[in-house]
Amino acid sequence: MRIVLIGATGMVGEGVLRACLKARDVTEIIVIGRRALQGYEDPRLKVVITPHLERFQAEGDLFANIDACFFCVGVSSFRMSEAAYRAVTYDLTLHVAQRLLRASPAMTMVYVSGAGADSSERGKTMWARIRGETENALQRLAFRQVVVFRPAAIIPEDGIQSRTAAYRWMYVVLKPFLILARRIWPEHVLTTSVIGDAMLNAARHGAPQFILNPADIYRLSIIS
Repeated sequence: MRIVLIGATGMVGEGVLRACLKARDVTEIIVIGRRALQGYEDPRLKVVITPHLERFQAEGDLFANIDACFFCVGVSSFRMSEAAYRAVTYDLTLHVAQRLLRASPAMTMVYVSGAGADSSERGKTMWARIRGETENALQRLAFRQVVVFRPAAIIPEDGIQSRTAAYRWMYVVLKPFLILARRIWPEHVLTTSVIGDAMLNAARHGAPQFILNPADIYRLSIIS
């Protein structure tokens, strides 16, 4: 499989990258990002540095015949205006998706959203409303399949850390409780590797429905 990965320097994206590198059926991983990727060397890995992702163009043979895009870009809405959050959530996602669609219309688009996203687009919570609007807009695009992941609690593994300082502190405090919760409810407390494996299986086999909640993501991750 040829995979495009966007957001590889984030917590979820790095977990997905590691899952791709471990997968024998992944023949090429094209990472699109604003900065160089540090600490990874593999002949299958190609890094496309795009300082202004909102201007990204999927040009040339590199983006032809892609099997799946794993879109893992996300920001916290804390202290952001609605216009600013929409620009980096809805506008950026749709811009990149539309360019990739033109280059590889038969691909699967996997988008990382979040638990609580508002599919009605009418709720009072700004981030949830915009996430839901983004999900719905992606579903209308003519990809082979669009799959939305809505994870909730995530345990970062193998030294992976969130780029958001507040989240890093939260994980330091809560990680022992999350590990215990995962032992009790593995379908509800996910790990970065579980999300990566589930994305690969979505590309390999398809997903049972458009929106996957934590239990759905877990079940998809263990399909052989």
